[in-house]
Amino acid sequence: MDPVLNKFEDLGLTGPLLQGLEQAGYETPTPIQAQSIPEILDGNDVLGAAQTGTGKTAAFALPILQIMWEDDQERREPSKGRGRRPGRRPIRTLVLSPTRELSAQIEANFRIYGKKTRLRSTVIFGGVNQNPQVRELQSGVDTLVATPGRLLDLVNQGFIDLNDVEILVLDEADHMLDMGFLPDVKRILKLLPRDRQNLLFSATMPGPIRKLADEILVDPVTIQIAPQKPTVERIEQSICFVAQADKPRLLSHFVETKATGSTLVFTRTKHGADAVARRLVKAGVKAAAIHGNKTQANRVRTLNKFKNDELDVLVATDVAARGIDIDGIQTVINYDTPNTPEAYVHRIGRTGRAGREGETVMFCGGHETKFFIAIEREIKLQIPVATGLPGCQPRPLQDPGSGDKSGSRSGGRSGGGGRSGGGRSRSGTGAQGGSGGGAKPGGRRRRGRAEGSVSGRGSTVGRKSAGSEAGKSGGSKKNRGRGGRPASR
Repeated sequence: MDPVLNKFEDLGLTGPLLQGLEQAGYETPTPIQAQSIPEILDGNDVLGAAQTGTGKTAAFALPILQIMWEDDQERREPSKGRGRRPGRRPIRTLVLSPTRELSAQIEANFRIYGKKTRLRSTVIFGGVNQNPQVRELQSGVDTLVATPGRLLDLVNQGFIDLNDVEILVLDEADHMLDMGFLPDVKRILKLLPRDRQNLLFSATMPGPIRKLADEILVDPVTIQIAPQKPTVERIEQSICFVAQADKPRLLSHFVETKATGSTLVFTRTKHGADAVARRLVKAGVKAAAIHGNKTQANRVRTLNKFKNDELDVLVATDVAARGIDIDGIQTVINYDTPNTPEAYVHRIGRTGRAGREGETVMFCGGHETKFFIAIEREIKLQIPVATGLPGCQPRPLQDPGSGDKSGSRSGGRSGGGGRSGGGRSRSGTGAQGGSGGGAKPGGRRRRGRAEGSVSGRGSTVGRKSAGSEAGKSGGSKKNRGRGGRPASR
């Protein structure tokens, strides 16, 4: 049985990273951190399946920072030269994320965790003037966090060189798919060195994301963290079956009489978010909308007002809210029924965090019945019908919860990873400058990988427990270990 890892030092983190964590007030790793950090430090590719709020940013940021910091320490040794000169830092880590807000949060976490190192990071995204971003890049950065569109823009203008990228992170990969970024991501992959470590994190694993993972990950460790059921159990869920035309009146009534604390309202469309926010403001509620058509400056102002309790209600689309970590939300209102069970779980997970209780209600119009049926089947829970709300109708005669009258939940925490097993080559994943692939002369060898060619790796993601030796390459793998690296680079 694997030992319980209750401290960050148990995971292999040392030096300034532990100091930074202590100053930030972090003591105990989350499950995704406990499983991911040692694997990343060992140089393995990782496929992480985890919801927002599980601590996955730290799960990849902490080991990446340590890897780069240790490399810098080696370069500063007298026998290894004087190291990099200021302003000559190549981009060693590239993190791709789908939204501006999430990108900014990730980069802020890199700065917080790496406060005691000399490592530098910056973030680039569209919707703002590029000149300050270009100046940051020209001063030299170790870690670049970027949205795909702005990254390609600056690459095409000659401001970004990706030849030295050693670690690639794709965060919220399913959200990139939803937003149509997959073609841009594939273009970026062709610009990167083939000899790199790849980390892919996603809340869900739809077919295109599994295909992408199979194309870019080599011999990956899979780490799957189920949503924390105790959190969901702290959320008081209800549903109101209501005519679409009655939803505005119902929302105003609920916000004025039922909602407690900070309230997040979800709509399906940008136009809908604006319309709902206008109605609430007209009714005297301090509300504002956030979505992709808003300027970055407007989105930042709105989020700050909501976080500082200057707004009572934030109306958002799934795209705008995904990846935004807002503490203290007490009520979530699904004005439009989410069209997938995953979206429902993600939405309600915005409340009931950090041991707090939360409340969520879903407004279901007649045309949305098929969505709520799928939701109840997936979560294996019959959501109670709300009482005391105007316009609410009885549950439809077709009972979607009849298959599980007890309301019991399935699932639970699971984790683990394993190596894949069967015959895939890295060819086709892209090489810099059309040179046909392979590591650059003098380039660094992948940590924890067998020396020589990396072709012939498996194409199926493993499901064994993380850290298990079953399914590995039988001793050909040269581990980086905690205190050193392969002698050859």
